[in-house]
Amino acid sequence: MITRVVHPFNLQKALEHVIANKGSGGVDGVSVRELRKVFSEKKLQLIEEVKQGNYQVQPILGIEIPKGNGKTRLLGVPTTTERVLQQAVAQTIAPHFEPEFSNHSYGFRPHKNARQAVGQSRDYIHSGLNHIVDIDLKNFFDEVDHCKCTYSYL
Repeated sequence: MITRVVHPFNLQKALEHVIANKGSGGVDGVSVRELRKVFSEKKLQLIEEVKQGNYQVQPILGIEIPKGNGKTRLLGVPTTTERVLQQAVAQTIAPHFEPEFSNHSYGFRPHKNARQAVGQSRDYIHSGLNHIVDIDLKNFFDEVDHCKCTYSYL
């Protein structure tokens, strides 16, 4: 499986995805604008480190972001290189897990979005149903012990 994750085509697709999503750089200071150049310079070394199990995950940059209730939430920002690797893993494993998810699950799924969820709810209401369940992991990321989170590569 790891060979598929670090396959050059998969990594290139992941790189393009991260660049298209924009976003901030992490603790290494490499911005998305610089990513293509930096990633191409260290790609071969990165592939070897991942294949040999020697890759070291970079620290996460913690940024507090405001919430609607006046509080803040700690957001962990990985380096842009980490984001490429995370995307490469997601692209590799998603096809194996996606068929297992409910068609009625709209959060963070390929080709699914909140607008579709609202549209489906409207259709249910018009068909006579009157109970809609919205499940949110409210405060999960505020409460989870981020220090206990570890990365492992397949």
